[in-house]
Amino acid sequence: MIHSRTALALTASIIALAGQAAHAQQTTPAESAPAPQAGPEEAQSPAAGDIVVTGTRVAGRSKLDTASPVDVLSANSLRQQGTTELGASLATVAPSIDFPRPSAVDGTDAIRPATLRGLSPDQTLVLVNGVRSHTAALLNINGSVGRGSAATDLNTIPTVALDRIEVLRDGASAQYGSDAIAGVVNVRLREARSGGGVSATYGFYDTDIDTARGHRSVTGEHTLSVSGWQGVGFGEDGFLTVSGEYLERQPTNRADYDPRVTPNRVTGRFGDPQVRQYSIWANAGTTIAGDWKLYGWFGYQDRDTRSAAFPRLPSASGAFVPTLYPNGFLPLINTKSTDVNSAIGVKGSLGDWNVDVNVSYGRNKIGFRTLNSANYSYGDASQTDFSDGALIYDQLVGGIDVTREFPVFRSLNVAFGIEGRREGFKITPGEPASYNSGPAFPLAQPGAQGFVGFSPINAIEKHRQNGSIYLDLEAQVTDKLLIGLAGRGEDYSDFGTTATGKVSIRYDFAPWFALRGTASTGFRAPALQQQYFTSVASVIQNGAPLLTGLYPSTSPVGAALGGLPLEPEKSTNFSVGTVIRSGGFDLTVDGYYIKIRDQIGLSENIQASFSPEVAAILAPFGVQAARFFINGLASTTQGIDVVAHYRLRSAGAGTFDFTVAGNVNTIDVTRVPTSTAVLDPAPTLFARSRILTLEQGTPGEKVTGSLDWSLDRIGATARVTYYGNVNQPGTAADGSADIFTGRHVITDLELRYQAAKGAQIALGVSNLFDVYPDATAAALNSTGVVGFPYYSPFGFNGRYLYARAGLNW
Repeated sequence: MIHSRTALALTASIIALAGQAAHAQQTTPAESAPAPQAGPEEAQSPAAGDIVVTGTRVAGRSKLDTASPVDVLSANSLRQQGTTELGASLATVAPSIDFPRPSAVDGTDAIRPATLRGLSPDQTLVLVNGVRSHTAALLNINGSVGRGSAATDLNTIPTVALDRIEVLRDGASAQYGSDAIAGVVNVRLREARSGGGVSATYGFYDTDIDTARGHRSVTGEHTLSVSGWQGVGFGEDGFLTVSGEYLERQPTNRADYDPRVTPNRVTGRFGDPQVRQYSIWANAGTTIAGDWKLYGWFGYQDRDTRSAAFPRLPSASGAFVPTLYPNGFLPLINTKSTDVNSAIGVKGSLGDWNVDVNVSYGRNKIGFRTLNSANYSYGDASQTDFSDGALIYDQLVGGIDVTREFPVFRSLNVAFGIEGRREGFKITPGEPASYNSGPAFPLAQPGAQGFVGFSPINAIEKHRQNGSIYLDLEAQVTDKLLIGLAGRGEDYSDFGTTATGKVSIRYDFAPWFALRGTASTGFRAPALQQQYFTSVASVIQNGAPLLTGLYPSTSPVGAALGGLPLEPEKSTNFSVGTVIRSGGFDLTVDGYYIKIRDQIGLSENIQASFSPEVAAILAPFGVQAARFFINGLASTTQGIDVVAHYRLRSAGAGTFDFTVAGNVNTIDVTRVPTSTAVLDPAPTLFARSRILTLEQGTPGEKVTGSLDWSLDRIGATARVTYYGNVNQPGTAADGSADIFTGRHVITDLELRYQAAKGAQIALGVSNLFDVYPDATAAALNSTGVVGFPYYSPFGFNGRYLYARAGLNW
């Protein structure tokens, strides 16, 4: 009810604003002030007439003329911020997108996923120039938002390479295939035949940290990024745009004071990891014959990230490595990600048909090392750095898209196509000392402290193929009525076939008012990482090694416990909305309802101690506990998105862009499996904390208000964002261990001088008033490491000051 009242109040307020703004815009030309000449910044800002290519295959359709809600986010709006991450900058300007910054969750510290409408990160499809992008090799298996997902890493694409991003907030599996349950993020790369620029941004934190056990101040923890781009023209219309970025970020630390040491001091490191990263992207296209064009792009990123595990105090580590670390140690998890994103294609016309043929290849390799650590079983003879192995995912996609417009009704656009995809997933083991048991203390926990390496029993290499075909019809039946129909069929080599469909309709009652709605079915194929990821380690119990960990559901251990081959998740999506526009004002209000069934989740550990039956099943495998992925969760998501924009042009004062955007979202898990194919009843397969993470792990309300102002070469941005309360659930059944972020408002400011050609400079502050989520209570933080909830949708680093200087030519 609270969410419903908030949604109604938000909608009513902005519709009232719509009426006032529409009335204010109905002036005669004589009453209107002449518009000033657009400055360099304004010329690249999104406007009501933005042409989109996402959610529709009709050429020339604007974002306000579509049947589905589409946001167009300019590259400037993403670059003119203090953040260095694309995921975080997206979340700042798009209220339906959230980007938590988890810490102390191993690889997810480095490969952070974004969410759309509160759904799992892998339920949003990411495209690059309209072509399916690849996911990261990482599977999020720890206690973060998005647990159990393998999602696309948006931060592999630097903002300097972007022209804009289009966000389709609607189910689109029938149009684009697997993963598009929540929607689609389409990254459009910069295309330039000339010009270029270079820019350097330096920032640091200036913050007061109030944790449950004490106060301290930090000035420092700097970030430096240097980026540049160059456009090169050749032939009549050929272009090559090369973009690159180098990023160096020092780690942040927002840990609390450790009560286990005297005097109390900060022993942990909890916050953003240390990062060194470089990226290079090239985007090109040219006419090759007639109206046929050759196009393609290539992107490469190398990211070296170092996050911290929990500290090992001398009272515990001294029993094993008294000489090696007499004062204890803090293990570091070193994640090195190398990412490739590439495509090549041709497009042109065959008679009256427009044809686009392309092939894309993407690959992500994540290598793990544990630094400043020890394998206790080797004692003081242990090495301190370990190579832990690697995860590798690659994807090859080929597709043909054909479109044609027919003079049926007002117009009928027919699009169809085929697509083939091959995916691969591989785990390579680490060096023996990273996982095995040494001779000094054979009963000690084996493997590197902080992150145990992948052993040969975890090694795996799997592939699959799928083919798909689609048909997409969009008819402008009358001047006012638009109807769309889409259908898609897919066949996978592992689980078989699936089919999805979508119907959309839009009716323009007047030039200033339209209603729109869609109904669709969707699916998400189980990721190879979910099907085959294996993380099994030895645990010493009563002097004997036993195995425990994550097994594939179809492995001998998983199958013995009742694991089954994973099936695709399926969804039913409904949306209905309105578009209001008049002069410089536009408003969209879209409600949605998403029902997901057969949802995939990572189970809790099934312990041998649960029952004699489970003990008897696990004993032949030498396994103490096992977990695996299971279909069977079901959820209902409903909410409302509101986006209001008003542009005011003044001859003397410049151009003002006002935007208010809000999202109200509720998620209810309606079904939780309680048995497997063998165990009925089974132990608790999905704990209370897992269910509440799905329901309350992202804010139920988020509202952003921003003002962009430009006058000739001077500009400024002021942004205020309200985040609703988020629950980071604990293990206590009565909720006493739950950690809440609280409701908070974040304010960002930037002032800049930016010429079309020549020098540029900007000064800004993110989180002006140094706001933190509610601190983690001392009673729930016995080690002092986790100072703030890492479910926080705006992070937990405090005030950040930055300066940006550059040169355009």
